[in-house]
Amino acid sequence: MLKVCYFCGKKKVAGKVIVRKGLAKKKGGTGSKISRRNKREFLPNLQKMRILIDGHPKKAYVCTKCIKKGGITKA
Repeated sequence: MLKVCYFCGKKKVAGKVIVRKGLAKKKGGTGSKISRRNKREFLPNLQKMRILIDGHPKKAYVCTKCIKKGGITKA
């Protein structure tokens, strides 16, 4: 089972962590420089729930945004 929201299809997204060094120009420095970039993943807040799908209970991952919307019937 993939870690993807059953209703909206929300899944992990790739991104970067940017590390900056140096003092800002407005504080009297020569400006901040990017020293390194590291890859990372942004994960959605998924909860494993028993929900009714076509009248049958089934375990599925659901994001908290979809739970708050209230369009889910718990089994």
